[in-house]
Amino acid sequence: MDQPQPPAAFAKNPRPPKVKNKNPAPVQITAEQILREAHDRRLEPKIAVPKQKITDFEELQEYRLRKRKEFEDAIRRNRLNMSSWGKYAAWEESQGELERARSVLERALDVDQRNVSIWLRYAEMEMKNRNVNHARNLFDRAVTNLPRVEQFWYKYTYMEEMLGEVPKARLVFERWMQWEPEESAWNAYIKMERRYNEFGRVRAIYERFVSVHPEPKNWLKWAKFEEEQNNLGTSTNRASEYSSVSRLLATNTPLPNIPEKCREIYAHAIEVLGDDHMDQKIFVSFAKYETKLKEYDRARVIYKYALDRLPKSKSESLYNHYTQFEKQYGDKEGIEDVVVGKRRVQYEEELAQNSKNYDVWFDYARLEEGNGEPGRVREVYERAIAQVPPTQEKRFWRRYIYLWINYALYEELETKDYERTRQIYNECLKIIPHKIFTFAKIWLLYGQFEIRRLDLQAARKMLGKAIGMCPKDKLFKGYIELELQLREFDRCRTLYTKYLEYNPANCTAWIKFAEVERLLGELERCRAIFELAVNQPVLDMPELLWKSYIDFEFAEEEYDRTRSLYERLLERTEHVKVWVSFAQFELSVPNEEDQAENVARARVVFEKAYKSMKEKELKEERVLLIESWRDFETHHGTPETLETVRGKMPKVVKKRRKVEGTEGAATAGVTWEEYYDYIFPDDEVQKPNFKLLAVAHAWRQKVSISIPLCSVFALSRMQNSIQDQEPSHASGNGAPFGGLLSSTGSAAKNGDVNDDDDEEDTGSGSEGEGGGRRDSDEDDTKMQDRDDS
Repeated sequence: MDQPQPPAAFAKNPRPPKVKNKNPAPVQITAEQILREAHDRRLEPKIAVPKQKITDFEELQEYRLRKRKEFEDAIRRNRLNMSSWGKYAAWEESQGELERARSVLERALDVDQRNVSIWLRYAEMEMKNRNVNHARNLFDRAVTNLPRVEQFWYKYTYMEEMLGEVPKARLVFERWMQWEPEESAWNAYIKMERRYNEFGRVRAIYERFVSVHPEPKNWLKWAKFEEEQNNLGTSTNRASEYSSVSRLLATNTPLPNIPEKCREIYAHAIEVLGDDHMDQKIFVSFAKYETKLKEYDRARVIYKYALDRLPKSKSESLYNHYTQFEKQYGDKEGIEDVVVGKRRVQYEEELAQNSKNYDVWFDYARLEEGNGEPGRVREVYERAIAQVPPTQEKRFWRRYIYLWINYALYEELETKDYERTRQIYNECLKIIPHKIFTFAKIWLLYGQFEIRRLDLQAARKMLGKAIGMCPKDKLFKGYIELELQLREFDRCRTLYTKYLEYNPANCTAWIKFAEVERLLGELERCRAIFELAVNQPVLDMPELLWKSYIDFEFAEEEYDRTRSLYERLLERTEHVKVWVSFAQFELSVPNEEDQAENVARARVVFEKAYKSMKEKELKEERVLLIESWRDFETHHGTPETLETVRGKMPKVVKKRRKVEGTEGAATAGVTWEEYYDYIFPDDEVQKPNFKLLAVAHAWRQKVSISIPLCSVFALSRMQNSIQDQEPSHASGNGAPFGGLLSSTGSAAKNGDVNDDDDEEDTGSGSEGEGGGRRDSDEDDTKMQDRDDS
């Protein structure tokens, strides 16, 4: 039975149809079975097509007629199918009917004259059957009709050369070169002439070649050919000619053609390529050629000329070769000149693109400083400082101002021109807009320069002018440091006074001022400065100031004053670190008679701190305090006091609370978040809840399935009795066991012990839901009777 044919739509669409029934087949085939079956079937004998044997001429004619009819029918169906024509012609050739094969290929060329495969098949057939004239005529027709197809020209010239017809092959090449083909065609022509030692023809071909394709690599090929032919004077005849070069130079006679031809090639290449298409390889090869001839001056001139003409991006290899050349044949000064010149050109190019690039100016000035020419250095610095930033914003001036600094330092340290240095500083200070911003480093460097020149009055005058025009913290610090080094303490006091009038909130200035007075032994002055400082309404780092004041009194062994300072500080802030530091101070007070008194004082401080934080409900601070207290009791206390402090350690529990202002809360309902809380044992507010939590944990471990309602009523009566006995323990949520009753009741109804702000340990009782749903009037009656009994 014939297999059903696929529909026409599926034949046009290669994608298979979608399988609707994706259920597994009743008989499953594994991949192992498929591989085993394929392996077994490969050994089965293949069905071979029987060979047809022709015994007489009539049967042969009938076979040929049938095959020709098949080929003609195939061509008639699709005459543009060149493979059918090729098969037809190949079959006729196999039958020995060359005339018929030529006829078939001619008919094919009439159909498509630009088909390259038909031309090649036609030519190969003629060459295979040694029909040279036919092949030559065919190639002549092919290159005439399709002159841009390189295969015809290659086949044509190869055939003529293999036949020994070199002149004819040369004529074919000449016809080909008139079309100015690709570089490979010229190289093939050159290789053929070199095989027959026609070097004159090779030179002529190279001249035409570089005129058609003036790429640098083609010029290099030509120059290399001339070097190979001349051998640079290594052969016997050339050596005798080259040895007379110096003698010919003395008589003004033209040099022989040995090196001059290569020089002409290189010079012509540089002239033709110009600056736009020049390649560094031309100069490198030219210089190497002169180096081989020991013309080192010529090579050096070529390198310098190339470095001046080519940009940096195109001359990296050239620069490396030049450096290597100078290392071998030059001196140190020559190498340095090359490096400096190249980098100078590079910097000039970058500055031409962006004259405000101060980093390039720095590098340029450093290069000239290393070269050691003051005139060039000053020229570069003058050009650099002329590039003033366009806007009066300090961030644009930060790099620019260092140009002035480097310029002044160079004039002072290198050239020793102090008057010029002073002028540089003055010009720099004139150009800075001091009303908007200033640079303290310029003022300080100018003052230090005047001090090095032993002009102290000028330095003080300049720094005083700076403080009057544009006061800054850095200016005050630098001026005070200068006076301290000069041991002018009265001036230091005056400067500190001005400094603190300018910025009274600067704690560092108060501390440094007090340190100066302490250094001079003026303790009362030092104490008065600290008192003024701590009474300031605004301070940037008050904790640092108080610490310095306390350390000062402690170092002077004024323990009562130190204790008073701690108490004053605690009136302003009750930070846990202050309490701990206070306790450590009480413990560290020297007391050789009774060390226990210090321990008692420190313990009192801890107790006061704990009480204060407990009243203010600072839980995290209380934890830090208890930890410090515990460490203190571990080293200095008794087991009883240590156990007492350990008993104050809180319990960390996880709670949940509502989140206010959460996005999507209006649509998603109430949002909760978990947080950690501390429950302190001695906290009276949380103590009932803490006991309730312990009772709830114990109760939950006992209950496994459901909560009987009788337990609920029993807990209710227990709650009533406790409320009657201890009414003082009642809170906003009821008596201490009220929470337990409400929790058990909710568990019995909802199967969940959690409330809005309960701990994580209380879980859900899913079985309690069933108990709650099984309530009925009869159960209520029974439970009421039990309760009455």
